[in-house]
Amino acid sequence: MNGLRRFVPLACAAALLLPGTVPAAADEAPARKAFRVCQDPNNLPFSSVKGDGYENRIAELFARELGLPVEYYSFPQRLAFIRNTLRYKLPGEDYRCDIVMGVPAGFDQVSATKPYYRSTYALVFAKGRGMDTVTSADDFLKLDAQRLARLRIGIYDRTPASQWLAKHELVDRAVPYPIMNPDPDQYPGEILEKDLAAGKIDAAIVWGPIAGYFAKRVRAPELVVVPLASEPGVRFDYPMAMGVRYGERAWKEQIEVLIDKHRGEIAAILRDYGVPLLDNDRAQGPRQ
Repeated sequence: MNGLRRFVPLACAAALLLPGTVPAAADEAPARKAFRVCQDPNNLPFSSVKGDGYENRIAELFARELGLPVEYYSFPQRLAFIRNTLRYKLPGEDYRCDIVMGVPAGFDQVSATKPYYRSTYALVFAKGRGMDTVTSADDFLKLDAQRLARLRIGIYDRTPASQWLAKHELVDRAVPYPIMNPDPDQYPGEILEKDLAAGKIDAAIVWGPIAGYFAKRVRAPELVVVPLASEPGVRFDYPMAMGVRYGERAWKEQIEVLIDKHRGEIAAILRDYGVPLLDNDRAQGPRQ
């Protein structure tokens, strides 16, 4: 999931859920003239004002199926994102948009659909900088003690990454980044594309879609992505859904039909963006 700034989801996911009030049931909307998406304009790999995120591609897929044009209402995904997008309506006007393409399953500020993918946090490091033998969290923890003691590990604050470092007594190795940044030009992948690639940090633990996408985008050095399994006390994997307004049952059911019908195409889009995918029913490791 990351309002939430992803995602680190809205990355990061349920670990970042903010309390929200459930609005009263709404009347069903009239026939739709467009597939209207609430999006962050600068939040790749999820969405962008250019329409080149994977949520944009899935929105286009659904819109084609419904025979509708896609329209976007953009607002930075910070605090109050849902209130300023999906729920935003002035007297005498219609809502600005009708669906958020990526929310943690069970996110209570929206009526969440069934999940359409599950991903996990990932460890990312540059190849050729002393960690090439690492293929799992256990491998990382078994690195030479002196090597571990020198590492600078970038994490977004208040995410499972900080819990994991605390559990394994590596908190003093953390280089924390704020999960919500007032700069509209900031994007979650900067931690990898700029700081990790430049050697300002030695490794990073970020939400899997961010890890996979920016590891593909960075040409040099080569970045290695190691998906992390949940373990007792630290949950890394989360299912992701879509969100509509409460009370719009028919719309939600229509979206869920599209999710089921196009699961193969959705998975192909996600793989194209480097998203680490887990089985939706059998995630790796215990769920805590």
